[in-house]
Amino acid sequence: MDKISEDILEAARKVKLLLMDCDGVLTDGRLYYSDRGEELKVFHVRDGQGLVSWHRAGFRSGIITGRKSEMLRVRSEELGIHHLIQGSDKKEEELKNIMSRENIGFEEIAYIGDDIGDKSVLNLVGFPVVVADAAPEIWAEAAYQTLEKGGLGAVRETVDLLLKSKK
Repeated sequence: MDKISEDILEAARKVKLLLMDCDGVLTDGRLYYSDRGEELKVFHVRDGQGLVSWHRAGFRSGIITGRKSEMLRVRSEELGIHHLIQGSDKKEEELKNIMSRENIGFEEIAYIGDDIGDKSVLNLVGFPVVVADAAPEIWAEAAYQTLEKGGLGAVRETVDLLLKSKK
């Protein structure tokens, strides 16, 4: 992270709200099911610590995801996530609703995505981020691509970059 360009740091410096997808960003993107058919998710503790640090610094966060999961609801509550939108295939519309509630502009938002369902949001926000193992179709949309893979520290890496930019 030592060789981050000044342009990237300048865009990161403006961010007040960190939004992200869930599957492939907070998780490794694989879907796990119990023998009862319950969906299970695995979250990395360092990503959680990154979000806690982001909140302690006075900033806000949210998740916009196309899937629904009780496990994500519980984890979001544990981490103090401010906006949790589940089961939506209209991420751009959800982004605009959150912006209205937060009274902020596109340039004040970072979004972390991993696949083509995130492309429209990545194209709008001031600091678009894709995880290391994101679909190649969205690499060009990003101001920053993490070194860490989704579910394995990419969120923590992004938070560290955002907080570093503000010092």
